[in-house]
Amino acid sequence: MTIQSKYIDLFEKMEQTIESRKSAGIYPAMGYTSNLDILCDFRIDVLNRLLETHMPDVDLNALQAVKFIKTVEDFISTVVHFCRNGIGGEVDIEDFAIIEDLFDTKPGIGGTSAQAAMALAAVGCPSVIHLTDDSREVCDILRSPYIHTVSPAGELIHTDQVKQRWEQEIHYIIQFKKGDVIRSRNQTIEIPASNRLIVTKVTVNEFVPFSQPYFDYIERHAKSISSNVLSSFNCIKDERVLRERLDAVKRHVRAYKKNNPAGVIFFEDAHYHSLDIRKLCIETLYPEVDIVCMNEEELALTLGMYNRPVDIGDILSCVEGVFFLKNLFNVKNGIIVHTKDYSMYAGDEPGADIESGLIYGNLMATAKAMYGSYGTREQISEVMKLPLSEKGLRHRERAIASPYAAKTAVVPTKYIDKPKYTIGLGDSFVGGVQICFM
Repeated sequence: MTIQSKYIDLFEKMEQTIESRKSAGIYPAMGYTSNLDILCDFRIDVLNRLLETHMPDVDLNALQAVKFIKTVEDFISTVVHFCRNGIGGEVDIEDFAIIEDLFDTKPGIGGTSAQAAMALAAVGCPSVIHLTDDSREVCDILRSPYIHTVSPAGELIHTDQVKQRWEQEIHYIIQFKKGDVIRSRNQTIEIPASNRLIVTKVTVNEFVPFSQPYFDYIERHAKSISSNVLSSFNCIKDERVLRERLDAVKRHVRAYKKNNPAGVIFFEDAHYHSLDIRKLCIETLYPEVDIVCMNEEELALTLGMYNRPVDIGDILSCVEGVFFLKNLFNVKNGIIVHTKDYSMYAGDEPGADIESGLIYGNLMATAKAMYGSYGTREQISEVMKLPLSEKGLRHRERAIASPYAAKTAVVPTKYIDKPKYTIGLGDSFVGGVQICFM
């Protein structure tokens, strides 16, 4: 079967697959953070006016991202740095007043688990999520018959039944587009790739308060939890707090696996504010999980931390890098890498058709890129009409012809050159992958 034929076959079966697992009461569990995203209508002419007003004589190629935004000049410098390189990431801000009047905005949901749950709900697939920001604004966005959380009494409830316990957390999302041109006097720079910058003022997610009833529910009902998604430790800055959270997660996943040996522990990696925090998370969690998932920028950064060079434009270099990490940390099954051109799994047989998970993940991510919303079945049917990425197809052919073919799956994406939206694509991908474990 060609990869295009498999796309068609899986899309045609998606509704039936989800319905059969719903009727069996099988859910994925999605942890751990939520927050309110403020989605900015970022326009390049606004950035260019800011440059003219605040930094008229600056060398655009000299501007660098700051670690902590305190002034509008810090913000301009940081945005130009990310746009110039076409890269995504997160930066903290002292006060949102610095930027809150620069762009038109609308509210959205943030957090890997929350966005993955939204992506699944859009196709009628239920999940159980762990909340941190449980504000009314967040719970209203998450309100769906397919999204459950766990009450203090240990019962499944919907988010309209949640009573707020934690402080709200807000992230501003700056989405920039490939081909837009940054101008400053006689200088011009064309943005090479669409991506996003997340500007954060961390509150509750600096501590990631855990819900013990959520953990207890997942452990008690482990046989009904097909996959257990871990994510969102990247905003924690206090190593003591992080160690406490990681120790709790280790105890939890071991209890879950004891009660459901076939269940999948799935860790979605992230952009970290601290390399020390990243290192501690990697070295603690990778050996505990079945599958690690990340994008190509995170792959390169992680390999660089362990002095392992990688060429992210070369699929076999990426495959070799993935096996290096799997072996270094004894990841139980394998590692997924998701990009705009392809998604890839490399490792041992995970007990599911992982290629189907990559396809569902690709479809949900591309639908989010096309529409800015979490793709319905009708919207995904439009995604199906798109061509497969030519670069992704070449990567797939190289992988199939390589010595790694038996332990590697490379699936080209349905390709969009200039996505309208770049936020939540990886999180939507994570949601889609979970369908193959159900």
